[in-house]
Amino acid sequence: MEQERGISITASVLHFDYAGFRIDLLDTPGHQDFSEDTYRALTAADSAIMLLDNRKGVESQTRKLFSVCQRRRLPIFTLVNKCDRVGEDPLGIIDDVHTELGIRAFAATWPVRKDGRLIGVYDRADGRVILYTSTEDHGQSRPESVVVGLDDDLLDQKLGSKGVAEFREEIELLDVAGEQPDADAVAAGEATPVFFGSALTNFGIDVLLDRFLAAAPSPVPRESTQGVIDPVTTPFSGFVFKVQANMDLKHRDRIAFLRVCSGRFEAGVDAVVSRTGKTLRLAQPQEFMARERSHAEDVVAGDVVGLHDRGSLRVGDTVAVAGDFEYPGVPRFSPEHFAQVRLDEVMRRKQLDRGLSHLAEEGTIQLLFAPSLTGPVPIVGAVGRLQFDVLVDRLRREYGVSIRLETLPFHCARWVTGDESEIKRLGSMHGRRLVEDVDGLPMVLFDNEWALQRSEGQAEDIRFHEVQPKPET
Repeated sequence: MEQERGISITASVLHFDYAGFRIDLLDTPGHQDFSEDTYRALTAADSAIMLLDNRKGVESQTRKLFSVCQRRRLPIFTLVNKCDRVGEDPLGIIDDVHTELGIRAFAATWPVRKDGRLIGVYDRADGRVILYTSTEDHGQSRPESVVVGLDDDLLDQKLGSKGVAEFREEIELLDVAGEQPDADAVAAGEATPVFFGSALTNFGIDVLLDRFLAAAPSPVPRESTQGVIDPVTTPFSGFVFKVQANMDLKHRDRIAFLRVCSGRFEAGVDAVVSRTGKTLRLAQPQEFMARERSHAEDVVAGDVVGLHDRGSLRVGDTVAVAGDFEYPGVPRFSPEHFAQVRLDEVMRRKQLDRGLSHLAEEGTIQLLFAPSLTGPVPIVGAVGRLQFDVLVDRLRREYGVSIRLETLPFHCARWVTGDESEIKRLGSMHGRRLVEDVDGLPMVLFDNEWALQRSEGQAEDIRFHEVQPKPET
């Protein structure tokens, strides 16, 4: 489906080594309908690279994801991509980042262009110009490059006398009137360095990686229910931020992606799952590169690994050798679109139940149940409508189940806690419907925002929650 639509619909994890460093890359969906999956991935990140199109600048989904990064005070590095083609004025894009997102933005590199075509970048950190030679493999290999100074004759040969004069004028303008680099502000999430390049040709990507590694933080201490957890001195601990079923359809495997927060992962050691209090024997962790996977040999704080899971782990679970603490859970947000599931073949009810359960645990959809005379009726909720398309597609491909979704006339929902009789009364009112989530927590669906606001103002004995409250134990 990702190839058919040309969009990413789920966060993916890959690892690669560069300049003596191990980089764990969490590639997140850019489409706003899958923002919840992106949010979960961002909880596992120590810093973020914000990717912008050189013709579009800041888009609507960029604003939403930026706000998540800002709340966590993540250092943000910006790459203006697709500079191999003609796009907007570089200064205009930088100003767009500042005005649209409210963060200071400064040029870390500057595009070197000839006839509108990117041929290199200027690295402001050390005043060098990197000129590239194109390859024919569409970015699969690193292009050859030569490093020159601003006054080098090669630059005159490449750009011509008029072109090089305009380029040097642009650099002078940056130094005199542009926002100046501020490493401390970047580390605090208050400023973003803007890089220009092309992932298609790999032009400028090496400079981005070099500067990113120089400025990005190492794994930092994390808050827990027992205070701050040091990434080095504390024994192994981590949390699950993503679960993916059927990564290998031949084996029907289920992988829990775990961000290691402290210590060293050792296969065969017993750890505790905080949510259940049960002991989990740590299996050999997996690491990923595209569709390939391999055994991870040395896993320490900051790494992201996959664990084969038989259903004992859920998104937000803390796994720790000394299992007497929890990291803040990965929140589940109330959905905005709802549909009732209709099964085409009644004999495949078990496959449907299993598929809905697995996909709900992943976070593909939220699974709700409405009471009825014939038993609980499954209702699926989603933040964006495209999640419904993913649900139908995956149930068909992975579980052999054909379903129809009947859209329900509700547009917002809240988990509710408080007096049970009052909750039932609220759920029976016009334009509302009482359901339960997979944890048995009551949730009320509302047909519009006005009905929700009115209920919040009138129901004094009920508390409304936009994020799932923690189930009582």
